Amino acid sequence: MTVTDPSPIHQTMAAWLTHLAGGGSATLEDLLHPDVVFWSPVIFSPQQGRDLTLMYLTAASQVFPGDAETDGSGQSGSSGAGFRYTKKVLDGHQAVLEFETTMGGIQVNGVDIITCDDDGLITEFKVMIRPFKAVEAVRDRMAAMLA
Repeated sequence: MTVTDPSPIHQTMAAWLTHLAGGGSATLEDLLHPDVVFWSPVIFSPQQGRDLTLMYLTAASQVFPGDAETDGSGQSGSSGAGFRYTKKVLDGHQAVLEFETTMGGIQVNGVDIITCDDDGLITEFKVMIRPFKAVEAVRDRMAAMLA
């Protein structure tokens, strides 16, 4: 007998992770509620709506891929510099996904806090990062991307 988790966040996060990996048929726009709210680690006010959230998440995907591997192995192990989620906590309508990457040699650690509705659409996406040098690097790179 197969037991499935009824909480919508599991389906939403499966689609999100598939999207990040470049697979699946759902586009990023398909995952976002029309009234989604995006909380940036570098912008004071929340960004409201699918179009703005799509713009920020698309730019972030180009800012956060991480520094290129330097050992030539092509392997992305625990010492790899590429973006990766290291911890996931899913419950009900909420997910907390911890991530790591490097940007310009700076070790970046952060958290995506994601909320979905009963239909599995993302209604809120909040990003927090550390250390402060990483916040500055993200701010500068995002400003350049969105200029």
